Amino acid sequence: MKRSCGILMPISALPSPHGIGTLGRAAMEFADFLEAAGQSWWQMLPVGPTSYGDSPYQSFSAYAGNPYFVDLDLLHEDGLLTAGETGGIDWGRDGGRVDYRAIYENRFSLLRLAAQRGWARDSEAVAAFSRENAGWLPDYALFMALKRRYGMKAWYEWPDEDVRLHQPPALDRCRRELDGDVRLFTYIQYLFFRQWDALRSYAHKKGIGIIGDLPIYVAMDSADVWADPRSFQLDERGVPAEVAGVPPDCFSAGGQLWGNPLYDWDAMKRDGYQWWVRRIEGAARLYDILRIDHFRGLESYWAVPYGETTAKHGRWVKGPGMDLIRVLTRRFPHIQFIAEDLGFLTPEVHRLLAESGFPGMKVLEFAFDSREPSNYLPHTYTPHCVCYAGTHDNAPLMLWKDEADPADIAMARQYLGLHEEEGFHWGVLRGGQSSVADLFIAQMQDYLGLGAGSRMNVPGTLGGNWQWRLLPGQLTAELARRIEAMSRLYGRSAKQT
Repeated sequence: MKRSCGILMPISALPSPHGIGTLGRAAMEFADFLEAAGQSWWQMLPVGPTSYGDSPYQSFSAYAGNPYFVDLDLLHEDGLLTAGETGGIDWGRDGGRVDYRAIYENRFSLLRLAAQRGWARDSEAVAAFSRENAGWLPDYALFMALKRRYGMKAWYEWPDEDVRLHQPPALDRCRRELDGDVRLFTYIQYLFFRQWDALRSYAHKKGIGIIGDLPIYVAMDSADVWADPRSFQLDERGVPAEVAGVPPDCFSAGGQLWGNPLYDWDAMKRDGYQWWVRRIEGAARLYDILRIDHFRGLESYWAVPYGETTAKHGRWVKGPGMDLIRVLTRRFPHIQFIAEDLGFLTPEVHRLLAESGFPGMKVLEFAFDSREPSNYLPHTYTPHCVCYAGTHDNAPLMLWKDEADPADIAMARQYLGLHEEEGFHWGVLRGGQSSVADLFIAQMQDYLGLGAGSRMNVPGTLGGNWQWRLLPGQLTAELARRIEAMSRLYGRSAKQT
């Protein structure tokens, strides 16, 4: 990976006009901004369909795209919707926040209209798309149709046992009965990937690559688990004995209880980890670099008894380690990986990272945290790493300045030489840009100097997350010039090469 830099900006946070960021004009304009700012990378959060809690890390599918991100203006231009149909809808009162309830209540009726008008017209293209994605699309479309039939309940709560347990005769019957909804969710995915391909192609022409997150786990309530329960540690009724989480630490007294089903690594190993091969193929369809979220879980993972209310009473269980990594790197030699090696790290995790050859992560906000000894101070870096000012799970820099222990902020001021004339956030960004890390990433909020109200996620909490949005006009030519000048000063600007 050459010396470069990028910006973390979720699709949902773009200032599109219909309540949430989409794959339309605002996304193209953000790629323009990245180019003007000398950036080489656009890092995103996962783009899959979100479920209860709105987290992109708890998706109905590891392969599908989020229906909310389908741009309605592009559908209007394509003759699938009219201006009258897309106008006059209440998408929420605050343009700086996503109102997920308003999106959920209004988006699908418009997408159904588009599907009704486009299904016959686009039949050949949809059929070709369906053939190309036959490994996941039929199960996903039926899964979503069934969730509608059963009031959006999780699949393990569906009343029909044969459907719940994915029995083929029952599935064939449901496909006939729910043909309209199956077509709807198939066509939505056709629209998403058509728009995604156009955006990715546009970004590439601007010299911008896309970094995507690969959550280590998939959601329990997902088409992935429903359609392939043998890849997970579930009993014959689909109930897990243990679920995923992380143990208590100085940041969270009860740990984090994620609730995802755990993989049956022995079963996966027997067929050469084909489940993971398919998953990486799906992710490579979207992204240029994959950041493996919770990389330490490949060495050993925290298993919590099912039914626990906290993650306190879990246990460490050995993961697949280099067995899996060798399969993936040999199968995908053209894909670059980043290891999210944060959290409780043991010598075994450090050895796995070194043997994998993946660059790990250094988070500047953690460098000054007095609660734990840190190797995140820039003078300890080697080039083969990725420096983040903060991730989506951290407070933006200006909020961190207000909330962190004053002693930690005092150390940051001393270490980085921060002063009011430059601005606190610009000084921290300078510290990351000037480091020897091959890649530097900052949240868009940090370049904007945003504080309270702009945090994307507080780990371990439900509600109020994933809502922040950029406002129209915030990305100025002056800001792009200042970012490019800093990137150029420290040898990272794409305009230098």
